[in-house]
Parts: sequence; C-alpha cells; structure tokens
Amino acid sequence: MDEPLRTWACDDLRETGVLLRRDLLTQGWHHRAIDKAVRDGSLARVRHGAYVSGPAWTRMSSEQRYVVQCRAVLQASKTSHVLSHTSAAAVYGVPLWGQDLTSVHVTRTDGLGGRHEAGVHQHCGRFEPADLAVVNGLPVMTPARTAVEVTLLGRVEPALVVVNHLLNTGLLTKPQLASRTVDFEQVPGSRITDLVIRLADARIASVGETRVDFLLFRNGLPRGTPQVPVTDERGRVVAVLDFAWPKLGVFLEFDGLVKYEQYLHPGERASDAVVREKRREDLVRRLTGWRCIRVVWSDLVNPAALIALLRSVLGARAA
Repeated sequence: MDEPLRTWACDDLRETGVLLRRDLLTQGWHHRAIDKAVRDGSLARVRHGAYVSGPAWTRMSSEQRYVVQCRAVLQASKTSHVLSHTSAAAVYGVPLWGQDLTSVHVTRTDGLGGRHEAGVHQHCGRFEPADLAVVNGLPVMTPARTAVEVTLLGRVEPALVVVNHLLNTGLLTKPQLASRTVDFEQVPGSRITDLVIRLADARIASVGETRVDFLLFRNGLPRGTPQVPVTDERGRVVAVLDFAWPKLGVFLEFDGLVKYEQYLHPGERASDAVVREKRREDLVRRLTGWRCIRVVWSDLVNPAALIALLRSVLGARAA
C-alpha cells in the first residue's frame, strides 16, 4: 500500500464532519429533533441516515458534496470497503466532468459479491495490496487502478478527462497505466481502456483541452500538438499555446472561465484578463504568422459549427 497522502487543508469543505443518525440518537437526539434540524437548515441530509452541517453543505460544489457522500458511505458501512472508480477519482481531486455522481463506488475487500442499491455500487474484483492507498484519510484505489476502473464504466470522453488529469498532475505515468491494464484485458469494456490509453496525453491540462482533443480525434481531424511554446525575438517564451499545428500555421486556444479567474492579477477583473489574453494572441500572431481558433464551452455543447470551422481551416491549410 502507498504511503498515506494528504492534499486537503484541515478546513476544506470535503473534511466536513459526517453525523450518522444512529450516533445522534446515542448522543440524546430524538428523531423529531433531527428532522427539525434538517427542515430549519442547521443540518443537511447527505444520504439516508447521514447528515452534515447545513451551512457547510450549501457552500459545497457538486464534486465536494459527492466526496462527502463517499465519506458517509464508508462511515456507515458495516463491511470493509475501499473507494474505487469515480469515487476514488473524486478523492484525488480529479475533475468529474461527465461522470455519474448519483452512486458511490466501493470495492469490497472481503471478496464477497457486490451489489448496486441505495446509491451505492459495490464492486467485487481481484486486487493486490499494491492497488490500495490512503488519500486524505480515506481508503482508495491507487491512481493507476482508478484510471483503469474509470475506463471500464463505458464512456471514453469522461474517462479521458480523468486519465489526462492524473497524468498531467504527476499522480500517474503512462507506463504505470499500461502495466496495470494487463489484468483487465478480458473484462467487458476493455476496448475503451485501450483507446483511452492511446489518446491520453500528460501535456493536456484541463477538461476543455481534453474535450477539444477528443473532438478532433472523433471527427477524423489532425490532432494538434499540446502546450507549444512561442518565443520572441530574444528567445524568451512569451506564450504557451493549448494546441498548435506549426506546419499548417494554426493554433487553438480554449477559453474557459476558470482560465481567466485562475490567472487574475491582484485587483484585476475577468474583463481585464480577457483584454490581456487578446494582446497575447496578437503577439503570437505577429511572431508566428499563424491563424488563431478560439473555442469556448458553448462550442462543445453544440459542436457542429466548430467541427465545420476546424475542417475548413485545417483542411485548407493542409491543401
């Protein structure tokens, strides 16, 4: 088992204490008092028989709430489980775009058969001690095992988001991922595993970039090179492009709101960052002579127009 890893601060909302109804009753609460606390918002019901602070629950994102639900399942369980699949990915802080957050995934450690009920998907599978880790105080599968398990849930694009994040953050390497797939070659869904491994790229740094890369692949378009540096006349790196096709003279930037919020200078607003990004684009075009394609989230919701643009620009440049 890997050494325990902690990535959350002690005041992280994901660390919010879970209160089980059975424990509250032992402490002197009555059923009516618990229900009243839920109605007035001082407690929030996480799942059947489990509660947290109401004010804390209202401040949590959907992904933070999902982690708390995972903790509640482990705390209430009468058998030995380890978080796996999407639930393990959540503990590692992986973006859960496209993942089903209605069920907590656990794998039994006693070797008995699993079942799916009451928002908990119990898996029964073979694993070695080396597959187990403790992250933020929770028993989870290792990043390599988690990555493979997520691919077996049946959807390529959400799985690719998970695997790219694990690779990009250094929690996983391509050789580790490839070596861990051997035991799953005969498992239903392993064809998706093979495809995800082929498409995964540690240089791809965000959900949006992963989705753009998959869009290119799925539509038979040439995939750009991720994270291409651009230097000025003095050889200084002035920009790193999300994707570029140097031979075609094209580069692509994905504009997510998080991108602007994450890199705001002190006292700046998002609009200031947008202006700064436009100046950066002008500089890149002046230095390279390349054409820029900008992609936003709405382009991926209804991608037909974007696909047509990419096909037109990349095809015309190639010709």
